[in-house]
Amino acid sequence: MINSSPKVLIYSHDSFGLGHLRRCRTIAHALTRRFSDMSVLILSGSPIIGSFEFRSRVDFVRIPGVIKLRNGEYTPLSLSLNIEHILAIRSSIIEHTAKVFDPDILIVDKEPLGLRGEILGTLEMLKQRGNTRLILGLRDVMDDPAVLREEWTRKNVDPALDALYDEIWVYGPPDLHDPLEGMGLPASVHAKSVNTGYLRRDVPEDARITEPLPFDDEPYILVTPGGGGDGVEMVDWVMRAYESRAQPLFPALIVLGPFMPAQATADFQARAEHLRDVHILRFLPTIEPYMAGAKAIVGMGGYNTFCEILSFDKPTLLVPRVVPRREQSIRAERAETIGLLKVLPIDDYPDVDKMIDALAELPWLEPPSTAGIDNLLGGLDVIGDRVERILADRPAVSRPLTAASAV
Repeated sequence: MINSSPKVLIYSHDSFGLGHLRRCRTIAHALTRRFSDMSVLILSGSPIIGSFEFRSRVDFVRIPGVIKLRNGEYTPLSLSLNIEHILAIRSSIIEHTAKVFDPDILIVDKEPLGLRGEILGTLEMLKQRGNTRLILGLRDVMDDPAVLREEWTRKNVDPALDALYDEIWVYGPPDLHDPLEGMGLPASVHAKSVNTGYLRRDVPEDARITEPLPFDDEPYILVTPGGGGDGVEMVDWVMRAYESRAQPLFPALIVLGPFMPAQATADFQARAEHLRDVHILRFLPTIEPYMAGAKAIVGMGGYNTFCEILSFDKPTLLVPRVVPRREQSIRAERAETIGLLKVLPIDDYPDVDKMIDALAELPWLEPPSTAGIDNLLGGLDVIGDRVERILADRPAVSRPLTAASAV
């Protein structure tokens, strides 16, 4: 039996948050829209991947989940096993899936060797086979270069960048930030790097506002801390501003995110009961209609929220985190410098007057499009073009599915 339809495998370690999963899902959907016979399989450790809808010809394999502790160590999310046992299971599932699926392209999201090196064996196996183009996908901003350099040195990442990966896709434009700059990498690695631009987001087909909002068709501000696991301070700061009632503010829709701590969630919901102009939702797998309908957005500056801000062209206030990574603050500060949005440093928390002033000004700010930055959102088109070139280099007839490779 001959299988000539193109196949893409996307790996995301997904130990925490929504960013990796949502980025991978966006790329998968864009590729299956462009290539009518393509299949995309996502390998993910996200505990909530089943809450999302996927297009036809996109599916996922859920590997056992882990969470990162405050001391930087990992522990199993659910199973009563030690972390080494969990990692062995994950590595085995990843490698066996790649062997049987036999993709034309493997895209690894952010972590060059995966969680604790779990994908290294798969990379080496596919490289030896020679049938799969190996791609590393990086955010526009990873972290402070000195911090990232120490991390990649400790994990021994450089040999894989040089010898295993064929291309490095940077999901941002070249003139905002280069995540490889200042890393001391050889020219051969930089030569593999391709800036795609940011990944445009659209309101999915048939998606609509399903949760009724109690604002009587008033314009509202959408407040989103992304996955919510590290957004307690930002949400608390916004709620303090509304509780003070120092000056009129547009109503606020706050989407807490699935990883907001349970106690903080209960606290915010209780406080919102006393505020006519604040409505709280726990989680929205499809948040795009609510963003498209908002007058303005308050966020933390994670990659996906930033792409949505640009795509829906909303006046924006970012309150970026600075730990454990400076990724959000680097992105937010650069975006403010070129006139895309405004930033309120988290170091000013909980100065209520500063948040009130920022929220009062927010709806009247210019949207990002007025900054006049060209080609910000071409990422999905560039990725599609790269994939098209890779597939064009395949043999006229793909390798056969043998009994040995199909078990």
